[in-house]
Amino acid sequence: MNKGKLVILAGGISSRMRQPVDEKSNLEERLIRDADEKSKSMIGVGKDYRPFLDYLLFNARESGYRDIILVVGEEDYSIRNYYGEKENCNEYKGLLISYAVQRIPVGKNKPMGTADALLYGLKSKLIWRGHKFTVCNSDNLYSREALTLMLNSEFHGALIDYDRDALEFGSSRIENFAVTIKNERGFLIELIEKPALKQIAELKRKNGYIGVSMNIFSLEYDLILPILEKTPMHPERHEKELPEAVNILAKEYNSSVFAYPLAEHVPDLTSKADIIDVKKFLNKYYSDIPF
Repeated sequence: MNKGKLVILAGGISSRMRQPVDEKSNLEERLIRDADEKSKSMIGVGKDYRPFLDYLLFNARESGYRDIILVVGEEDYSIRNYYGEKENCNEYKGLLISYAVQRIPVGKNKPMGTADALLYGLKSKLIWRGHKFTVCNSDNLYSREALTLMLNSEFHGALIDYDRDALEFGSSRIENFAVTIKNERGFLIELIEKPALKQIAELKRKNGYIGVSMNIFSLEYDLILPILEKTPMHPERHEKELPEAVNILAKEYNSSVFAYPLAEHVPDLTSKADIIDVKKFLNKYYSDIPF
């Protein structure tokens, strides 16, 4: 049986999550402390104070994944203390969890972005060469349907093409998500940030919806590794970003990244303001999981 391989990116330093809580918020003190001190994915938003990451791992296991790499930060031990302290193959509820530590370069004060994080992850698992894997954020709760689509994709690369009208965020936030430009066969041409209104209208007319990426991809180890190594720095954010690596893949290998359309909400933990909404979502849909 082919055991699904999944890289979860959890090494970023979230300045937005660490901003002071709104004075009108009734957020529990322990959740505020979690948000200030831990990886976002380890905030205890679930039933009986379960961390957010547990729910993503549950969906991953139920979708057929077994081999998990968690890319973690140098100074954050909240994940390793919870899921096991061995570098490789910590057994956790039917999963094998390994770690890759994303280093902060000398002279910098933060990691170098999601493409850099994935590069650390893949270099920690040379045994994955010749195989496909899925990669996603740690602070989004991707559904079993989304994870299964990525696991079973037949293409060199793939992404979930979310209908942005189905996302339950404010318009200003949704407008920050990268929009997918696809060819007539549904393969990615480019992920673009903040397209012009005229371009948005044309995409809606052509496709019937506006597709956006939320950083969940299916990729081939041997194709993406050299691209990650040459991914350029974003000129403003000064990070090497995974969407740009996927853009390079789509351009270098024509019709290589298929966009699977999906209309559903994706819970997200970006700031303290998201915590209550995520708690409500988990209470409604994940009140009692066998995990």
